Amino acid sequence: MSERELRPMQAVADVGGAVDRLAELYDGAAGALRQSLERYLAGGPPPDATERLAFRYPELRISYRATGPLLLMRRATAKLQSAGTYATTVTHPAFFRDYLTRQLQPLIDDYGVEIEVGLSAQEIPYPYVLEAGLDAGGRAVDGAELATYFPVPLLSLVGDEIADGTFDLIDGEPLPLALFDAVRVDYSLRRLVHYTGCDWRDVQPWILLTNYHRYVDQFVRHGLERLASGAEGFERLVLPGGVSVSRAEAATADPAAVIAASPWHRHQMPAYHLVARGADGTIQGTSLVNIGVGPSNAKTITDHLAVLRPDCWLMVGHCGGLRQSQTIGDYVLAHAYLRRDRILDELVPPDVPVPALAEVQVALQSAAASVTGEHAEALKRRLRTGTVVTYDDRNWELRFSQERRRINQSRAIAVDMESGTVAAQGFRLRVPYGALLCVSDKPLHGEIKLPGAANAFYDRAVSEHLRVGLAALDALRADRHGLHSRKLRSFDEPPFR
Repeated sequence: MSERELRPMQAVADVGGAVDRLAELYDGAAGALRQSLERYLAGGPPPDATERLAFRYPELRISYRATGPLLLMRRATAKLQSAGTYATTVTHPAFFRDYLTRQLQPLIDDYGVEIEVGLSAQEIPYPYVLEAGLDAGGRAVDGAELATYFPVPLLSLVGDEIADGTFDLIDGEPLPLALFDAVRVDYSLRRLVHYTGCDWRDVQPWILLTNYHRYVDQFVRHGLERLASGAEGFERLVLPGGVSVSRAEAATADPAAVIAASPWHRHQMPAYHLVARGADGTIQGTSLVNIGVGPSNAKTITDHLAVLRPDCWLMVGHCGGLRQSQTIGDYVLAHAYLRRDRILDELVPPDVPVPALAEVQVALQSAAASVTGEHAEALKRRLRTGTVVTYDDRNWELRFSQERRRINQSRAIAVDMESGTVAAQGFRLRVPYGALLCVSDKPLHGEIKLPGAANAFYDRAVSEHLRVGLAALDALRADRHGLHSRKLRSFDEPPFR
């Protein structure tokens, strides 16, 4: 059987049929690859060239043949920039059914696009179908041996050229339909498991990122309370290492014991998921990821979270206050970022503005007022908006004589090591973003974190700060579709969000 015979594109009439066919093709390809691996490890023959033709991701293709001027669409996503054919490969289509449906249906309704589905030319790397690991059945086998006969991850095929706008248009080839193709998505799904200690399927679309483990304690407490309350839609709390607490177990669960039962310390950026579903069955819960300290971690985890197309991520961490008028425990709502993290300078140059998103800013400020009970002038004294400096050097104070001028020029009011990176990554990867930071010290005014004062601060501030972040996500969740701003889209944007 030739590759051309194996890869006919099949027209489908509706979105449901398209996703069903994608799932059928993916399950068949992944199953054939797993079966071939198991046969080989049991002492059987490796796959031949013809058999390998079946180890392919499915491809989704749409065609739009304009009969007049291109429709003018005001929405941010699910729209076409020009007539033509668009395509992408797809992994785990059953899991991404809701996302695919929300992107495809408006294209059919408004543009009358034609949809085709078939096998692509992109092979599925064998590690990506081994969710439970590789059982060699006692055989001595290594990666080099398997790479001789089975598809392997190739870095030359994994990249962010579409998201970064650096891809090459090839005459006769379809335009990109989505920011990430199947092999890029699968790469990140496996990285998420490695870094967070959780199944990637448990990641929720509303994400809080923090740089202190103390926020984990409060999030677990909050999750157990939500589950025990009996509120509709909440299903379970998932912790690193496969620890899970159900609704029925939540009422008697001890937060400290639940955390202790989780091997979170084995994972670089442990994640915690309050799994919930909306009335329509869509996933609507909240995840908290303790990313640790520094812009490298912030970029790493957001590179991978982005393939799940979350609705929003917010940074809720600590910062150093740079103004005399600030008090330890005050909040900083970032309106702009002086990016001294350097990690994204080639991808989002520092002279490219990273705009504040109005919907996120309003939600954070309103949530702060609601949780603290402070309004008007009282809230202004407690919560300050302005520029945050994000450094890649925790000991930037040792270079203060060099940094002083830049801080003054920027009118920065706080300094941290993650929020500017998180925002730039949201801008780059089209995920709505924001940062609400809590002042934990004032390095320019001699107010540093001494052990006793620090513990008192943490006990008082962390719970309230986390509740503000959660309240902001609740507000944004109520208008998910209005959140996805055109500020994040380019002039030659792929149709899918």
